[in-house]
Amino acid sequence: MKRSPILLILIALIACRPGHEGKIMTVNGPVSPAEMGITLTHEHVLVDFIGADSISYDRWNRDEAAKTILPYLLEAKKAGTVTFVECTPAYIGRDPVLLKMLSDESGLKILTNTGYYGASDNKFIPDHAWKESPDELSARWINEWEKGIEGTKVKPGFIKIGVMNGDLSNLHRNLITAAARTHLATGMVIASHTGPAAAAFAQIGVLCGEGVSPEAFIWVHAQSEKNMTSHVMAARCGAWVSFDGIGDDNTDQYVRMITNMKENNCLDHVLLSHDAGWYRPAKPDQSEYRGYTALFGKLIPALKKEGFSDAQINQLIVENPAKAFTIKTRRLE
Repeated sequence: MKRSPILLILIALIACRPGHEGKIMTVNGPVSPAEMGITLTHEHVLVDFIGADSISYDRWNRDEAAKTILPYLLEAKKAGTVTFVECTPAYIGRDPVLLKMLSDESGLKILTNTGYYGASDNKFIPDHAWKESPDELSARWINEWEKGIEGTKVKPGFIKIGVMNGDLSNLHRNLITAAARTHLATGMVIASHTGPAAAAFAQIGVLCGEGVSPEAFIWVHAQSEKNMTSHVMAARCGAWVSFDGIGDDNTDQYVRMITNMKENNCLDHVLLSHDAGWYRPAKPDQSEYRGYTALFGKLIPALKKEGFSDAQINQLIVENPAKAFTIKTRRLE
């Protein structure tokens, strides 16, 4: 699939002018990678599963949502978190105004995203995405990077897409193609809700076809793939492998997966997080909201018991996230 002349010109213009290469883009603007500190790389605050055809900011009150969410963010901060990567995409509850409020009130550095989420039977795909080419989709996402999200000054810090398991549909192939072209124009890393390995490697193949290195790709929910050899293969080709469902009751599983990566010299491509939070506007009772501290209270002590050094743990929760989310164009060599 050829890129349009307009998009090629846009990419060239962006590449030629000063940007934020080498920075991390938060909802409050760029910071240096050295400022990220301990980072949770895949979390949520507010999500709304009503669907792309019905979602609206009118469905929630930001002040009320913040009252519920803020104590959990402060708890994560007290545990050591400095940076919080918020992965809710557009049309599922991404709210740049709320995220800036929460960042200002908590003191956490928060990242948000651009892109569309095609998993869950495409329920969260807007109508125009069914009709538009990868170039047209990419132009929308580049516009958010250049001008801010929905009239705000908040810019995305990464690209978030989602695909279904198995073979890529035409729509989902368009999403990863658009993400590749957006990456080349902006340097934002691509985090894709994926799960099992087949779809991960299919997306890596599309990226390579677009001239994008697998180093620009985060395999989200890689813990869903039970064959740990696939984790190693993805890391060895350069992709980031995200084990992001950490909870209070699955520590042993995560220790096994992370130990496997350590034994195969792939620890430098692992990202860790909880996939927690989930304030839901449709539910008056937010008692199911899940916090962000199992990494600190459960997993890190278990890793130390297995012989992981402080330096190795620092690599997992400080060094790797800083490298993954740094704005940098990663071209296939």
